[in-house]
Amino acid sequence: MDGEADAPRGGRRIAILLEYDGTAYCGSQYQENGPSIQSELEAAINNLTGEAVRAAFAGRTDAGVHALGQVSAFDTESKLTAAEFVHGVNHFLPHDIVVRAAVEAGQDFDPRRHARERMYRYRIENRGARLAIDRNRAWHVARPLDIDAMRRAAGRLQGAHDFAAFAAPYEGLTRRTLRRCEVSADGGRVEIEMAAEAFLPHQVRRTVGPLVEVGLGRITEEVLVSLLEAAVPASARPAAPARGLSLVSVTYDALDFGLGDGNG
Repeated sequence: MDGEADAPRGGRRIAILLEYDGTAYCGSQYQENGPSIQSELEAAINNLTGEAVRAAFAGRTDAGVHALGQVSAFDTESKLTAAEFVHGVNHFLPHDIVVRAAVEAGQDFDPRRHARERMYRYRIENRGARLAIDRNRAWHVARPLDIDAMRRAAGRLQGAHDFAAFAAPYEGLTRRTLRRCEVSADGGRVEIEMAAEAFLPHQVRRTVGPLVEVGLGRITEEVLVSLLEAAVPASARPAAPARGLSLVSVTYDALDFGLGDGNG
């Protein structure tokens, strides 16, 4: 799902941990129709160092999707330390994007190919009244959800399967191993966490949507499983809105940002 071009090699390789609110952006990667996280990051680095860099990302996030732990990497000839990059780049970034940490990485480090696990969290606010403060950070579902039914259905999706039904049309292999698919609830807040080495395009949102349909009683757990088994491309509907989704963390064997929160 990640289609980033490799960053050009040269000088040092800096890896950074990014947090952003994706509401105002067309996605993490360059788009012709609006601002992106990549364009803002590269502009900030250019303002700091005078270099025109190309930043690679661990994963592609769509328009309106957020991140707590996106990982990016770029090459630089600058002598700035990793800590100086954090403060300097943040000075030039807009208020809804921040570099949380930076480390010097090996020259061969590729944030996409070297990732061992990606973890996403989808947030739902299950209440009668519409959202105000959290309107861009959660999906508002007004009717009561059967959380136990959603948990049972989510558990049936874990493991190695052909997830073609739960993804946008995709020309490559659609078999993935979903290491975790868990539903939790605290009052009216419902969260769905999914972890895998890699995901198909839109897989998380196209999984959350049918799980909510189970919770609303519109489809059964068995219907959801039948969609998985039939593996008809893009047959699982609807896709949940982008605004409730966040890329929480990306983990690596040999990269540690030292924050102790699962990113590294």
